[in-house]
Amino acid sequence: MTSGAQISTALLMLLNALGLGTAAAQLSQQDVARLSVPRADHRIAYGPDAMQFGDLRLPKGSGPHPLAIIVHGGCWLAAFADLQLMAPLSDALTRAGIATWNIEFRSVDLPGGGWPNTFLDVASAVDYSRELATQHPLDLKRVVVIGHSAGAHLAQWAAARHRLPEASPLFRKNALSVSGTVGLAGINDLQRYLQESAGCGKSIPRLLGGLPSEVPERYRHASPAEMLPLGVKQALIIGAQDTIVSPQHNRTYAEIAHKSGDDVQLIVLDRAAHFDVIAPNSAFWPTIETAVLSLLEPVKK
Repeated sequence: MTSGAQISTALLMLLNALGLGTAAAQLSQQDVARLSVPRADHRIAYGPDAMQFGDLRLPKGSGPHPLAIIVHGGCWLAAFADLQLMAPLSDALTRAGIATWNIEFRSVDLPGGGWPNTFLDVASAVDYSRELATQHPLDLKRVVVIGHSAGAHLAQWAAARHRLPEASPLFRKNALSVSGTVGLAGINDLQRYLQESAGCGKSIPRLLGGLPSEVPERYRHASPAEMLPLGVKQALIIGAQDTIVSPQHNRTYAEIAHKSGDDVQLIVLDRAAHFDVIAPNSAFWPTIETAVLSLLEPVKK
């Protein structure tokens, strides 16, 4: 018997193909923020600062559940976004059987934010998954880090931390290993994006404390494009109509990552814009959900 959810998805995809569905009317950040989402099961601090916390959502059943660590965007600025923007995506993935750890951190416009603490907060939140697993049924052999826009940069960086030299101020011993990373409309090359964008790109010198000519080593330790090969599977999903991060930005990175030996899948969604890729009510959602689930499949022996 065909379920109502399957019928709804099929209808959305048909409407999208005809140019009449949700995808035809591109979603704004406000559209996503207005989506009604149940409160998370647990709000948990991973550090002493007021911004060092996350929302944990758990699927039904005894588990152990695969885990998705979620990182919001907003040009690395708290003034533009916080973890609530990713609550609808987190809730949808949890309903699909994935535990989600939707994290907050000190953005560059908050006390203590910027270099190196924005990165160290994300690292601490990711590694705190081990502590979560002592209290909740989580499968730490199946972990994916998902980010949107500037959050995708931080998610990819978190997945690549094992590439950092020990002398780096961002280095942490025993960084949590992840199965893969999903970049939704992601910024994955800080130097290139700084040249491309007069919008979010303005935040990059604030994030790293200078331009590439001033602090080149920081760019080498903070930009996924300069940390290749990351050594984990990567899914890059971006809308063809994205005006905040260009599809070409992702294409160029994907080509370089492939040449480095990484396993990278690039999906460019026709008619989608920047915020469609994080909206579970979008016709594009099945593509995002499938990409996440594929990275969490158990390794075949």
